[in-house]
This record gives sequence, structure tokens and C-alpha cells, in this order.
Amino acid sequence: MRSNRMKDGLAKAPHRSLFKALGMVDQEIQRPIIGIVNSFNEVVPGHVHLQQIAEAVKAGVRLAGGTPMEFNTIAVCDGIAMNHEGMRYSLASRELIADSIEIMACAHPFDALVFIPNCDKVVPGMLMAAARLNLPSIFISGGPMLAGRFQGQRVSVSTVFEAVGAVSAGRMSMEDLAELEDGACPGCGSCAGMFTANSMNCITEVLGLGLPGNGTIPAVYAARLRLAKQAGMQIMKLLAENIRPSDILTPGAFRNALTADMALGCSTNTVLHLPAIAHYAGVELDLHLVNEISRRTPHLCKLSPAGDHYIEDLHEAGGIQAVLAELAGRGLIDEGAMTVTGRTVGENIRAAVNRRPDVIRTGDHVYAPDGGLAILWGNLAPDGAVVKKAAVLPEMMVHQGPARVFESEETAVEAILAGSIRPGDVVVIRYEGPRGGPGMREMLTPTSALAGRGLDTSVALITDGRFSGASRGASIGHVSPEAADGGPIGLVQEGDQIRIDIPNTTLELLVSEEELANRQKRWQAPPPRVTRGYLAKYVKIVTSANTGAVLQE
Repeated sequence: MRSNRMKDGLAKAPHRSLFKALGMVDQEIQRPIIGIVNSFNEVVPGHVHLQQIAEAVKAGVRLAGGTPMEFNTIAVCDGIAMNHEGMRYSLASRELIADSIEIMACAHPFDALVFIPNCDKVVPGMLMAAARLNLPSIFISGGPMLAGRFQGQRVSVSTVFEAVGAVSAGRMSMEDLAELEDGACPGCGSCAGMFTANSMNCITEVLGLGLPGNGTIPAVYAARLRLAKQAGMQIMKLLAENIRPSDILTPGAFRNALTADMALGCSTNTVLHLPAIAHYAGVELDLHLVNEISRRTPHLCKLSPAGDHYIEDLHEAGGIQAVLAELAGRGLIDEGAMTVTGRTVGENIRAAVNRRPDVIRTGDHVYAPDGGLAILWGNLAPDGAVVKKAAVLPEMMVHQGPARVFESEETAVEAILAGSIRPGDVVVIRYEGPRGGPGMREMLTPTSALAGRGLDTSVALITDGRFSGASRGASIGHVSPEAADGGPIGLVQEGDQIRIDIPNTTLELLVSEEELANRQKRWQAPPPRVTRGYLAKYVKIVTSANTGAVLQE
């Protein structure tokens, strides 16, 4: 056992004495030591209940003959961090999470790991750590929040963000906003739609590192606790059979993840996180593969914010396993990929049943013949940009209009709420990339403000930052190279015509090459926004969005 390095033999008597200081008896010390990586805190609604999940995991480990030892990581709530300096730290936290887990698991040589994430950067940060460490590993998320209720309609936190724009436009009263605010988020769990957290928890299940149900069983269901106990027991089987992340995170698993991503209409952030996870798994994941898979994958589900269904509906329909079964029936899934069940994807989905074809569409009754995400290319994004086309209205799939240029998210939000943005405009928010932001802030506030003012039918938004999974509309992010690195988005001037053609995956600034070359000569990099602390170090080593914004090694 790997843990023998810290507990066996004469020389480890001092080490054993420290374990006994924790209250352990010899029998516990002698068993396999399983690290329980918990992201519990009292700040994030998706994490506030994770102590209960951890206790269920530890019970499962003990039932199967192991000794669990729990430690914690940080977790940022993207909703609370949105639209202020706090959002600069969200993406950057992903690397700290991965690094802190590596430190704990190497300083204390556990035999295996159980990961308990739930929200946006915690899931990919833990997946990156699992890939790096390559110890027997299993994931059990905290589960999705149930949808809220407002005046007979189901709602979520994204509804509240959009209501801000509606109030500013005089389309909603402050009294109604207060009622919505009280009812939108009814309790613990990751926010109720197919936003980034739930996208990544579903993707974890597709990758094979989470048990069936990991992505969709609601946080408040007892089934979530039972799954946690099963995860605790299953890690002992993975240890016994020496099944590791390198056996699971194969090229086929990543292709499955992208395929399910397209069918589900996941957050654009998956295109940032999957390449980062693949990087540490030693798998090449090029952005061109996204469009290749999208072209052949039908869009099966329209979950909030793209539609009226929520994660609880997807769970009722049969969950991720039912989605995989539908895709496998079309020959789109690598059924031989290994999973933490100890069985292949094909074996796992044999019993899957689609109980709600209105949620997971079948046959020819799909939302679209191609997938929910697209990578756009052109002189405005030579290294690519990403759009959640599943959440774009038909009238905005092709759009041309004048650029309205803003050097930060805050100035753009001020203009939107003040009514300065007109139908037909293309809002450009730059210097918000991984290096320029720094931290590549999410733009849920401006996209929600546009939707709340009824402008999502006529205004596009382009940024070198990124979007929350809760954003909808013609919202194009991850523009690479970013403005801070001298990318063409930094050369756009007020009034320039920009043409967006999502069906043909192009993003063009309609300015001559000669003029762009002249602008490039005059361009000067702005001074860094942050000069002290963690972000100042992050800026120096973070890479571009098209590579997953991983850190240079």
C-alpha cells in the first residue's frame, strides 16, 4: 500500500503516534488510508451541505474496510463573485485547488482518493488533480439545486440576474424582484440549470470518474447520500483492482464527454476546462475537435437557460446514462471506455431508460441535427472563440452590426443599464481574458442585462472573457488571442462592423488588413490591473483560453 510509506516499520513509530493523536486505533492505521477531498464551506450554496455527503462517503469507506481521512479545498461561488473584483479569482482558484490537493496527497501518501466537489472551478480543479496524481479516484458531487418558484413559474438564479435588466428597463417592479429574490434558490445544491457546475458534474459522469447519477440526482434527495456511500465503498474496489484515472481518462472518454456536451447544450466553460483536464491526462484535445463532434451530434436537451427544463427533469428522464444510451444508439459513443463502476460505458447503459422523451429527445425529434456549442474562427479570433449556440435565438445566428467597445465589464454594464445599447449593436468587452482580466471573468451580468431589457433578440456580445453557463443570447467568449496579448479584439474601434455567422463558424471584423496592420503598430499593452498577491503571479504564467488557460510549467 502507498500509505505504508507513512505508517509501516520501526522508523514510522513517530508517524503512528501522530495518527494515534487523532484518535486512531491500530486497526484503522493498518487499513488502506483513503483521502476524502471535501470542498465544504459556508459561503457557497452548492457546498454548504457537503459535510453530510462526506460523512456518507466515510461510512461507505469504513463499510468496505478502509480508513477515511478528510481534508478540505477552497471553493468560490461564481454567482456571489459575479460583476466585481471577486470574479477575477474564480478561474484562478482552479489551479490552487489542483495544487493544494497535490500537496496534501503527496505529503500524506494516501492509497486512493474520493473527491467531493460541486461548483464551477472546483470540479475541473479536482479532475486536474486526479489526472496529475493518478491514484485510484472516484467523484461524488453535492448534486444540483431544485428549481425555485415565482408566480407559478419555475426559476433559478439566472432569472434573478435577468430581472435586474427588466427592472432597469421598467418591465418589472421592485416588489416583484423582491419576491423573485426570495424564491429563486430554494436550498442547497449547484444552481438548477445546465450552468457550468452542473455541466461539469454531468461531464464527470460521462468521463467515467463519477458513478451513474453523479450529475443529476438532486442535492436534497436521499439518493444522493446513498450514492455517496456507494462511492465510498466503490473506491475500495478501485484500489483492489488498481483502476486509475489513466485507465479512464482516455481519448475515447474525452470524445464521449464532448459528444454528451453537444447533446446536452452544456456551458461554454466546458471548452475551457476539458482541454485543461486533458492536458494533465496526457491527451491532446484540439478545439477543432469541438466543431467536428458538434457537426455529427444532435442537440437532444434544452435545459435552462436555453429551455424550460432543469436538471431535476433530466434526472427524472433517466439522467446522463439515458443520454449516453440515446447517443450510443446513433453510433456516437465509445462504449468500450472504462468507468469507476469497474464496467465499460456500454455495460453501464444497458439498463438505461429514457422516461421523458420531452426532456431527452429521440429519433428525428431533436432540437437540432448538430450540437449545442460551436467554435468560431476568423480575423477577430484567429485562435478561436466559443458560443453556446443552443442558447442563441434563430434570428441572431447570423448578425452584423457596429461595435460598441468597452475596456471592462463594469463600463459595459453601466451602458446597458443606462439604455445606451441599441438594437443591432455588437457589444465588445475586452481586456477581460486570462491575463488581461486577470482571471477571465464571467459576463453573466451584461448578458442578463441585455436579456432583461429584451435586447437578446438583436444585440450580440463578444469578449475575451467568458460566460456563465447561465448566460444566453449571441454571447461569444474566449476570443483568442486576448486583447492583453495583442489579439485583434484589442484593435476594434467604436463603430467598426462585425459579422457573426454561427452556422458557418466565422467571426469577422470587417476592416481591411492594411488598416488592422496600422492599428497593430500603434497598439500598446495596458498596464496590469493587479500588481500584488496571487493574481500578479497568475498573470505571469497563465496561458491562452484556447489552451484551457492552464499555467505554464
